[in-house]
Amino acid sequence: MKNIIPQEIVNILEKLQASGYDAYIVGGCVRDYLLGRKPKDWDITTSAKPEEIQEVFPGSFYENTFGTVTILTENEDAALRAIEITPFRIEGKYSDRRHPDEIKFAKTLKEDLSRRDFTINAMAIKQNKIADYFEGKEDLEKKIIKTVGNPDERFQEDALRIMRAARLAAELDFNIEKKTAEAIKNNSELIKEISVERVRDELVKILSIPSKNPVGKMKFWQESELTDSDLASGAIKGLELLRDLGILKHIIPELEAGMGVTQNKHHIFTVWEHNFRAFAYAVKMDFSFEVKIASLFHDIGKPHSKRGEGPDSTFYGHEVVGAKITSGILNHLKFPKNQRDKIVKLVRWHLFLSDPDKITLSAVKRVVRNVGQENIWELINVRKADRIGSGVPKAEPFRLRTYKALIDQALREPISLKMLKINGDYIMKILNIPPGPKIGLILKSIMGEVLDDASKNDEDYLERRIKELNELSEEKLKKLSASGEEKWEEIEEGEIKEIKKKHHVDNGV
Repeated sequence: MKNIIPQEIVNILEKLQASGYDAYIVGGCVRDYLLGRKPKDWDITTSAKPEEIQEVFPGSFYENTFGTVTILTENEDAALRAIEITPFRIEGKYSDRRHPDEIKFAKTLKEDLSRRDFTINAMAIKQNKIADYFEGKEDLEKKIIKTVGNPDERFQEDALRIMRAARLAAELDFNIEKKTAEAIKNNSELIKEISVERVRDELVKILSIPSKNPVGKMKFWQESELTDSDLASGAIKGLELLRDLGILKHIIPELEAGMGVTQNKHHIFTVWEHNFRAFAYAVKMDFSFEVKIASLFHDIGKPHSKRGEGPDSTFYGHEVVGAKITSGILNHLKFPKNQRDKIVKLVRWHLFLSDPDKITLSAVKRVVRNVGQENIWELINVRKADRIGSGVPKAEPFRLRTYKALIDQALREPISLKMLKINGDYIMKILNIPPGPKIGLILKSIMGEVLDDASKNDEDYLERRIKELNELSEEKLKKLSASGEEKWEEIEEGEIKEIKKKHHVDNGV
């Protein structure tokens, strides 16, 4: 075992046992401990009742119907900051498919473990001895998810276990035992009886599972294709399980609508396969959660906007339809507004024109305004996922690198007379002259000097220099102004050249 039981946990167990009570580490932390993984939290079960636990640990508290007592520690590790101790218990009928109608304290550990969801979560440890009444350790070694007892009963008690089975299988890269999988399919509709917030939270956990083959930062000439392993691990496996087990159709039926919907000559995959692979690439590249969801939903509007069949079929306006559908899904699942708005924008604007022969800087600026400066690079990541999801060899070809260079130009602050600490009004006031060409000549002359030496952008210096320039002949002032403008253009060209070099489009490769 790679993990060591923390001293805080050992101390709690010893105190309970010294007071005459049975006490065990229990649940998911035992599973993770046996797998050599760091537990997300530590749970303890005991023969002591809540009041008896509090007598052993003054200062502890409980405010729930389950009898769970919380002990706060000073450990900085979140997994150890609050330790929960629950008495052995058994549960009554689950009328709402989520919470037991009645909680009774049990006399034995076996009774307590018999109420738990899966065998790999129904083990306990005391003094390095494993209590395993339901073959959890064997299932852990076989890498299977199996319910404790009758699977139909377990899922009818708590329907969220249906999704939890898929999540555990995806997180641990396990398989779901045949009878358990059949019971999930038979009971999948029960997920509709669970609150959308709980369903959303479980869905987010599933879709946030990292890839087994994450890709680090790559050079522009390096590409990461999708492998069979990429399409069968982490969040991708979780998504596929949700579909195979009949759960997804009750949560996001709009996504399944793309199954079997063929596309045109520009695509080799169905709409479902394309969205699925785009999501897989976003997961592999460890893009943000919003990009992952936008990649999964980006063509969700295609089944509703398809016109015709075969290689010349069209999907005009699918990005607009998709944005509306996405908004409806995220609203229904009660995603936070800021997250929902961002994902909807990424879906709405994913179809931007990127042909370098047709695109202009002003067109790029419009896209930036539509999606927001804070989201523009996320939009590029959605486009990368879209490309790889289409089966093309490169996520970032020359045209997309060119587009990124134009984005950098659109976002940069161009050199401007606004950089100066004075303006035309200031000059007219100092010289007591009316508006005229001379104001512009003086400003450009001064800009040339400031570009050479930023320290000259000082009001005292500039006031003196304005008066000096005012005394020059018109010919001399025009030469200084032209020199300043030339310096201005030279720096602008240099900055744009560096942007192109950064994106490897300076030589068109």
